[in-house]
Amino acid sequence: MFDNSGQYPVGMAGKQDKAAAKEAAKVRRAASRARRKQIFEAFKMQRREDKALVPMMLGALLGVTAIAVVLGIVFQAVWIFVPLGVAIGALLAVIIFGRRVQSNVFRKADGQPGAGAWALENLRGRWRVTPAVAGTTQLDAVHRVLGRPGVVLVAEGAPQRVKPLLAQEKKRISRVVGDTPIYDFIIGTEEGQVPLKKLQSKLMKLPRNITAAQVDTLETRLAALASRGAALPKGPMPAGAKMRNVQRAMRRRG
Repeated sequence: MFDNSGQYPVGMAGKQDKAAAKEAAKVRRAASRARRKQIFEAFKMQRREDKALVPMMLGALLGVTAIAVVLGIVFQAVWIFVPLGVAIGALLAVIIFGRRVQSNVFRKADGQPGAGAWALENLRGRWRVTPAVAGTTQLDAVHRVLGRPGVVLVAEGAPQRVKPLLAQEKKRISRVVGDTPIYDFIIGTEEGQVPLKKLQSKLMKLPRNITAAQVDTLETRLAALASRGAALPKGPMPAGAKMRNVQRAMRRRG
């Protein structure tokens, strides 16, 4: 029997749908196993380096469970409070694990060339990150981020070198972004700088100044600006060509 289009047997179409669904389920199971394995490996690595991890996780689980038992006895509803306490305690333990792993990763990355680009590219939400829009041969760099706050320029490297880069890049893009707010930060631990581990939260706390449609428009304008800057004249290698080499090095090391 054929379907309404007269092209495929109905039975064959049904078998194809079942096969596709089976294959999709297989892919999901494989991805789930890979995620569990990755989490377990991260846990083993963190446990070796962080002796307080397991006690803190167990303390959270057992502490919340104990409180739930007491509340269950007081309200004569142990069968409700205990499972709820175990679930909340387990969730708290997972949160502690995630926070300590993240802190460890940022601690190791701090001071490494490309660490700022890595942190920006792992931002939660719909951010448009362009790493190393400007840089030096010493691997100092300025990264550009587009989002609802507007344009954010983030510099990493020696302050005496990146401050002029920031000013130059801010002046360059201000010609095409109009009244859109432009924020700039330097990664570091000195006064007026933003520590790497706080960079993501710093950007997430910025006010929402523009719409998503305006973000798309800005991205198009800045892409056009970058395309114009990419057209190099013939002759000796200009500074722009050296900059692209720095960008590639940043991406490899990030």
